[in-house]
Parts: sequence; structure tokens; C-alpha cells
Amino acid sequence: MTDDESTHFGYQSIPASEKASRVGGVFTSVADNYDIMNDVMSFGIHRIWKRITLMHGGFTKGQRVLDLAGGTGDIAEKISPLVGDTGHVVLADINQAMLTVAVDRLVDSGVINNVSIVQADAEELPFPNNCFDRIVIGFGLRNVTNKQRALESMYSKLAPGGKLLILEFSKPVVPGLNKIYDFYSFKCLPKMGELIADDAASYQYLAESIRKHPDQETLKQMMTTAGFDLCTYHNLTGGIVALHVGTKY
Repeated sequence: MTDDESTHFGYQSIPASEKASRVGGVFTSVADNYDIMNDVMSFGIHRIWKRITLMHGGFTKGQRVLDLAGGTGDIAEKISPLVGDTGHVVLADINQAMLTVAVDRLVDSGVINNVSIVQADAEELPFPNNCFDRIVIGFGLRNVTNKQRALESMYSKLAPGGKLLILEFSKPVVPGLNKIYDFYSFKCLPKMGELIADDAASYQYLAESIRKHPDQETLKQMMTTAGFDLCTYHNLTGGIVALHVGTKY
């Protein structure tokens, strides 16, 4: 995808060159209330989704882990003790406002000693090839302009035997769930954003961006195209969220 091509920002069609700044504006706006809104919007279930992701990660002492689109650092905070003092976690996000919140969280929790903070674009990761044992990206891939390029960048940074874990909103697979989910997403989420964060528009974008994200099978194929092997996915909460896992050999 070139800068001259179009892409989506929610349901809007915009020049690809504008998406990163538009998404950046959304997350700068919501950064201070991001964790509170996550709990409210998901009724706290996002914590279970992330716990399941960590269970599938097979994290061990001494590993180097990239928490990509790591946002406010809640996943990095949990991975830090799993890799221990001999391991290292790099929390990377393109948005400085989110990283500022992350630094405060990690300092307060006392895990900052084995965590580095890096501002980085998922499509052009500024790390050596083959340097991470695990890459985790939680609720970030749908905001990337060129997802295929980002997957290829992640593949190049993983060491042989390394594993990628993508936790992301997906397509409900339970009969009848779509209608309920649509009502909640488009009627309730923007209202919650307005009441709690004084920002209905950002949460309208959130709902729309979820609908534009590739479904489970499409994302699995994109991972295979990027070079990953043994690509699988696990539907969570009826497919509202899916955890995709791929390995680099």
C-alpha cells in the first residue's frame, strides 16, 4: 500500500498517508482514561482475554519479548516477572501519550528494571532481525495501516522458534450474537465514551475499526503469507475476540 492509496479510518475512506496521524489523535485523546474504559466496556473480561494470551505464550526466564502496541503497559507488566531478571521486555507503541501512561504504571508496579520503552511503528520495527523470542500485540493490529507489512516486520524480528500472539477483536461466531454485539457497539460504546472520557467520537471509531478488521480465517491466512507456520486461532467470548498464534521456523 502506497501513500497515494486509500484505506479505512473506521467507516471513512481516507488517504493511507493520513491514517497513522488520525489513529494517533484517537489514542492521544483516550490515553488518560484508556484503562478505565477497557474495564467498563468489556465488564472486566479483557483481563481474562489477556490472561489466556499469556498462558498460550509459553514465557520462560531469560526470554526477550516485544509487547507491540503495548499501550498503557498492562500486558508488559504481567510478562516482566515471567521472563525474570535475565529476560527483557520491550514495550513499543507508536503513541507517546500511551507510553507516558505506561511508564507511570511500570514504575508504580516496580517492574521497570527489565522493561524498555520504545516509540515505534509496527510496520517498520526498529530492532535487529531475529532478536525476540516472543511478540505479543494486544488490540493493536486493527489500527495499523498496512497490516500485511506489519506482520512481515514482526516475522523478521522474531528469532527462529519464536512465537507471535495476536489478541484482537474479531467476528462473533455464536448464532444471534451479532445483533446484540452491534447494538452494544454502536449504541452503548459511544455513549460510555461520552460519559466517562468526554469523547464519543473515539469510541465510535473503535466500534467501526473492529468491523473493518479481517475475520479469523483471513488473518490466519495473512500470517501464513507473512511466513508464519502452525498458525491457529482461538475464539474467545463467542468470537468477539480471537487469539491468533503463529510460529517462526
